[in-house]
Amino acid sequence: MRSGVIAKKVGMTRLFMEDGKQIPVTVLQLDNLQVVAQRTNDKDGYTAVQLGAGAAKAKRTSKAMRGHFAAAKVEPKRKVAEFRVAEDNLIEVGAEIAANHYLDGQFVDVSGTSIGKGFAGAMKRHNFGGLRASHGVSISHRSHGSTGQCQDPGKVFKGKKMAGHMGAAKVTTQNLQVVKTDVDRGLVFIKGAVPGSKGGWVTIKDAVKKAAPADLPLPAAIKSAAAAEAPAEAPAEGGEE
Repeated sequence: MRSGVIAKKVGMTRLFMEDGKQIPVTVLQLDNLQVVAQRTNDKDGYTAVQLGAGAAKAKRTSKAMRGHFAAAKVEPKRKVAEFRVAEDNLIEVGAEIAANHYLDGQFVDVSGTSIGKGFAGAMKRHNFGGLRASHGVSISHRSHGSTGQCQDPGKVFKGKKMAGHMGAAKVTTQNLQVVKTDVDRGLVFIKGAVPGSKGGWVTIKDAVKKAAPADLPLPAAIKSAAAAEAPAEAPAEGGEE
């Protein structure tokens, strides 16, 4: 089990493949995603990594969190989340995770806060069919109808599907496919829609119901490692000229 990532939902677009097909995709951006803290068995009783993404103003960050980020030697983050990992997959504090943490064609689970719809009726909220269009139904065609039984039990059970607040809740969409990644811009293109609105934060994890690719980067795709390899190649090219 390895770490997931925090990403910002940029929006939706489409990608044209080499065979001419077009695929609708959601664009997710890894915005300065760094490891803020570690959780270990000896100290905390479990193993996990705490990640931070985005940039926050110091004056809008609490004093406790400013000290937390200072201890990790990272800039204040806008969004913080924790991911359980195996002990072998702990990542060093301060390391930045790149977009190629996920591979093309891999399946992932994406979690986010769904778009709030306010107070919604039973037809919109639970896909009820509504009452009949005629034969005695008067000005209540979109109501949910009876919600209880007779004198026994004489109440409406908790959890009954009725009208109420819709959306603005944590939603996880499973088995979404990664179409491609852009390491330079920190983008991950996911096939189809993901929960949340534009500009919202989501978490991406390896799919729990699909087998992970054998060549996944472990413990993670570290951006600093990739950047260190690129300058090493540059002088060699200049020397040949």
